[in-house]
Parts: sequence; C-alpha cells; structure tokens
Amino acid sequence: MQWNLQRRSAGRVAWAVVVPSALVMLPWSAMAQEAPDGPPSAEVTFTKDIAPILQQKCQNCHRPGALAPMSLVTYEEVRPWARSIKYRTGLRDKPEAMPPWFIERDIGIQQFRDDFSLTEDEIAKIAAWVDGGAARGNPADMPPPRIFADASEWLLGQPDLIVSSPSFEMPAQSPDWWGPIGATPTGLTENRYVASVEVKEVAEPTEPDGAEPAGDWRTTGGRAIVHHLAWMPVSAEGRPLPEDEGGGIWPLHEVGRNPDVFDAEAGRLLKAGSSLMFVNAHLHAIGKHTRARLDFGFRFHPRGYRPTKRFVGLNVDTRLLDIRGMEANQKFEGFLVLPEHTKIIAFEPHMHAAGVRMCLDAIWQNTAETLSCAGYNHGWVRTYNYADDAAPLLPKGTILRSTGYFDTTPANRNVADPRNWTGLGHRTMDNMSISILRGIHLTDEEFEEEMAERLDNLGLADGQTVIGCPLCEYGRAVQAVVTSGQQ
Repeated sequence: MQWNLQRRSAGRVAWAVVVPSALVMLPWSAMAQEAPDGPPSAEVTFTKDIAPILQQKCQNCHRPGALAPMSLVTYEEVRPWARSIKYRTGLRDKPEAMPPWFIERDIGIQQFRDDFSLTEDEIAKIAAWVDGGAARGNPADMPPPRIFADASEWLLGQPDLIVSSPSFEMPAQSPDWWGPIGATPTGLTENRYVASVEVKEVAEPTEPDGAEPAGDWRTTGGRAIVHHLAWMPVSAEGRPLPEDEGGGIWPLHEVGRNPDVFDAEAGRLLKAGSSLMFVNAHLHAIGKHTRARLDFGFRFHPRGYRPTKRFVGLNVDTRLLDIRGMEANQKFEGFLVLPEHTKIIAFEPHMHAAGVRMCLDAIWQNTAETLSCAGYNHGWVRTYNYADDAAPLLPKGTILRSTGYFDTTPANRNVADPRNWTGLGHRTMDNMSISILRGIHLTDEEFEEEMAERLDNLGLADGQTVIGCPLCEYGRAVQAVVTSGQQ
C-alpha cells in the first residue's frame, strides 16, 4: 500500500492511496457493435495493456462458472463487449459504473480496504483501446492465465462455521414480501469471537428431478430474491441476548454486499448454544419461481482471544422523506450526535430504487467536513471499510450528517414508475436514506492513544491533519485537555 500526503489549506493534508484489488462484478449487458481490429502496432492492445487489467479487476467474476453473465478471459470473449466496457468503466462513481465501487474520488477519504476500483490510468487505457479499434496485439504479450479458486468458494476463505437459513420461495411475479423466516441453531458448543461474516444466497432445486433451474442462479443484482435481511443471535429458547453477550441486530445482509470484517480489537461474541434468528427479510420477485436459502459463513478469532474495544453499530437515519416524481437531485438530510469518542470502521449507504448518491459529513465546533461520498445502485449494496489510518476518529459531541440524493426521472432505470411520489417504507418502490456505520467506542485514554498512533504513523507535525481526525491538527499537547471535556 502506498500513501501520498499533500499539503492543503489550513495545514490540512489530502490523501491518495493505491490499493491492490480483487473483485469485480457484472458489466453492462448491452451488446456493442464490432469494429475491425486496429493495426498490429497500435499503442494500446488487448494482449499488452487490457488483458492484465481484466485479470486483476474483472475476471474474479467474469469467467466461466463465476457470477457474471459473460466471460472476459479471451480476446474473442471480450471484443464484442468493448464499447460497453468503455462506457461502464468511464462512469466511475455513478450508479451504473463497473466495477461496482462507487466512492467519489474528488472528495473525502480515499483509503479503503479491498478497494477494487479502476485507477484513472486503467480507465484511460480501456478508452484508448476501444477508440483505437480494440486491437488484439502481439500474442507473445499475453500474460499467463490466472488460476482461480472455484467460483463456489468463499471470498474470505473457508469459514470456521456455516449456518444456513430456512429455505424461502418467491413466485415469478409477486409483490415484495417482508417478514421473519425462522431461526437455525448455530451448533456451537463453546463461546467464540467472530472476526468476519460472509453471506451467500444459494438457489435450491425446484425441478422434479432435483436439478437446478436453468440459468446462473448464484448471482447478485437482478438474480437474487433477497434484497436485505436483518438477523440476530438469540438464546436456545429464542430469547434476545444482551448486547454484551453478542445480542442485537448484526450487520444486515444486502444484495451485492461484500463480507463484513470486524475491527481486529472488537470481535463480536457468538455464544454456545445460540441460534440465528432471521428477523426480517425483504424478498422480491425476479421473473421466475425461485427457492433459495442464505448461508452464513463465520470466521473466528483464535481460542483465548478477548476484545479490547467496544463494537458499535450506528445508523444516521432520514425518516422525513418527501420524494416527488419526475425530479432529479432531490436531497434529504439526517443527523446523529456521537455520545462517545468513536472510530468509524465502515460506511454503507442504504437507500432504495430512487437513491443515487449518499454523503457522510462530520460537524465539529461549527465546521463541517465531508468524510465520504458514494454513488448508489439498488442492485449493488456496498460496504466501504476504511483503511486503518484513514478511519474517521471523531470526538464525542461530533454531529454526523447523512445526505441522500434521489432521482425519480426516467434516467434512473431502477425506478419502476418515475411519476409516483414516494416516502419512507420497506418496499423497493418506497424509499429509505440511512448511513449504516460500524465502529468502536473509545474511552478518553483510548482516544488519545489512537490519535497519537495516527500522528506517528502518518508523520504529522503540529498544525497538520487529515480528513476525519478533527483534533489531530492540535498535536499531542492539547489532546488530554480536549478529551477530558475542557474544550
């Protein structure tokens, strides 16, 4: 990982980061027209320039048997999609961009774990290749093919525990449905602390001979019938557990969502003898009768691990939604005051079909600072996990502001009927606007230690700071005074 610090006004430091990436999903499915190959001496060619990008950023999903509907491994497979690839990658952070990573690069924090977005250089190479005729190039320049794990394998590796939900069904054409779908015992015989959770929707056979229905069923977006699911561990008798015993709602499962990785110092407890209760599922029809289940893959910390920090889930919610039909750029805000010093680990925009963008701001002593802005696509819900030294480190009393942007014009193809007014509601045709945040609460001493560590790791002098750390610029001398409440 490479960090670049640049001076900005008022002693502020802007950040840029280069992070290797490993996951890309479904590009635009519109077929592009063929064009004749460019000359062999074209500056940008498939074998020399484009194939390496596709291997690193696309083929995890765009290969035979994987999630995406077309393979992008060989020149013959890629060539018909050239113009579509240029268009979708050129959208960058817009809702239909591919890969589905929608963080805006001109504002806020830019350092995230597992950032699989394309760099500007990669976007430019793709555009130049297409504009130059999409030449094949010298076969000798072609990199060796990547060796992939089986598409059915887990992104984070084989889980220590897999718990499956009860099965559920949706007819081919049906109104949205939401409600509880039962519970499943975990089978745990000892308490364990969870490091990460990964959830997969798995289609089950519905044909009489036991064969799965035709088509690629282990996919996201329009091929998944679960839009989101709230779930929580409960006792063997089905009673809610206290929060300090691992109770409460855990991170939602949502369509297209990447795995949830908890802070290394704030693992979550999963108790022996507990069950997973699937409190509220939102199901929607996808045009063919579907039966499926959700598999929850848990990876544990080693036995003997004990968390040293307190995990916290925060929602910056906007409930007064008054979204008019046939209108773009409608904006609604929600606010939350932090009751404790907080390190925010992850930012997740949650909206419905009309949502296209969300921003998260931190307001401290009458100064507002944008932490992150991201485009939003209702078929690709993303969680953005901040890098260690970029995670917002906010003092108690900070006001978080979540701003959701909505587009109900025909330009937003997720909206079924752009003429309709919508407000808050559970259905896809209704709307929500929530910044879902994961973090840890910190004592005064822990907060001071976190700030001191960040100053050291980034080499910041007094008067310098970074986005998301409003007290860093005051240096070590003032930290104890500020955190003790003597501002």
